[in-house]
Amino acid sequence: MLVAMPSATPRWPLCALVLGTLCIGLAPIFVRLTDVGPTAAAFWRLALASPLLLLAWSFRRERPSWRLLWPGLLFAGDLAVWHQAIHLTSVANATLLANLQPALVAVISVIWLGVRLSRGFVAGLSLAMAGATVLLADSLSVSLQQLGGDLLGVLTACFYAGYILTVAAARERHSVISVMAAATVVGAVLLAPLAWLSGETLWPQTREDWAVLLGLAFVSHVCGQGLIAWSLRHLSTQFSSVSLLIQPVAAALFAWMLLTEPFGLWQALGGGLVLAGIVICRQNTPGVTRPPTPESGSGAPAHPPEAPRCCHQTTHPRRR
Repeated sequence: MLVAMPSATPRWPLCALVLGTLCIGLAPIFVRLTDVGPTAAAFWRLALASPLLLLAWSFRRERPSWRLLWPGLLFAGDLAVWHQAIHLTSVANATLLANLQPALVAVISVIWLGVRLSRGFVAGLSLAMAGATVLLADSLSVSLQQLGGDLLGVLTACFYAGYILTVAAARERHSVISVMAAATVVGAVLLAPLAWLSGETLWPQTREDWAVLLGLAFVSHVCGQGLIAWSLRHLSTQFSSVSLLIQPVAAALFAWMLLTEPFGLWQALGGGLVLAGIVICRQNTPGVTRPPTPESGSGAPAHPPEAPRCCHQTTHPRRR
């Protein structure tokens, strides 16, 4: 039996999405504070989180599925490519281009899933992305020497859009613990050789460095990505992807508060536009219909899940 969601955005999943986005907004701060290299930090982010998630998964009776491999593959690609983009272009360029993912999720949803986006939703998406551009405008640069890094930034957005969509697909049949555990372990296994071959400092040297990496693993990954993955079961995938634009706003605020980096009028204006765009998207996102997920218990749902129906949908949406 399908569970019908109310037309309004559910309160608790929305709170979880916002809180999760704020948690991943701390990730750049943790990476900045650690003494290991950026690829090594990405590896430790997943490796340190893996034991806890595997322990939690061991108490469940869910059968593994190939669906659980894709989020880990794509998330590892997202982290690895984005860290390389930071080296080859400006941080602002890499961050802005990586946050093209809401537009990519929207395009894929229209072409592949048969989702119809309302004009209001498209307007809100455009406003939010314009706000992200304004937020980073002071630091953006255009140069042929940075073209390779800029292209990697776009590739990062592709990986992260794929990650969001595959997590949403996996959540149709699996609990958030199963999705997070599989994605984290797969990602750690893939990032281990990349971190080893990168030539970066791999091993933390001090207790403070270990503490920073533990914060990255448990605050930004387990709590941040976990809350986002849980909320994707209850919210429109398209609205969720737009809401993730809170992350660069949060990162800028945290950098201002913790690292004394500048946060001026343009940053405030950009953050305001992002939030206004998200509100417009919320107002133009109808409720969705989801099958039950085995959050407690085991096995697959009694009926095969339908593709997520987000925003304005076709009469016969194509299956994912």
